Amino acid sequence: MYLIDTNIFLEGLLEQEKAESVRYFFQAVDIEKTFMTDLALHSIGIILFRLKKYELFTSFVEDMIINGMEILSSTPEDLMKLDRTVQQYNLDFDDAYQYMLAEKHQLQLISFDKDFDSTKIGRKEPSEIVQ
Repeated sequence: MYLIDTNIFLEGLLEQEKAESVRYFFQAVDIEKTFMTDLALHSIGIILFRLKKYELFTSFVEDMIINGMEILSSTPEDLMKLDRTVQQYNLDFDDAYQYMLAEKHQLQLISFDKDFDSTKIGRKEPSEIVQ
């Protein structure tokens, strides 16, 4: 099972360089085996609304969340430990949040962000999952 980082979704939604591998990943993987954090969902909303891509956000919510992707949230206790994750792996807040929930739920982190490479659980790119 997989925790999908924000940058994976944005790569596909904004038709960036690796959008094709993102599309292939989501076609090949059962949506019910994928998760995203509440922070990722809100970050995607902020970015798409800033770009005035309101309908794209609505379609994203319908395609991903309504069709089966679960949203993970942190508990206050999780947040109390976040500073240790930041310091241990030299991550910023949003990366530490993603990492913390991936580790807590024993999920493979799917990301293009190389900052996760120095962590205990690491990361995989979409193309590595559906070779």
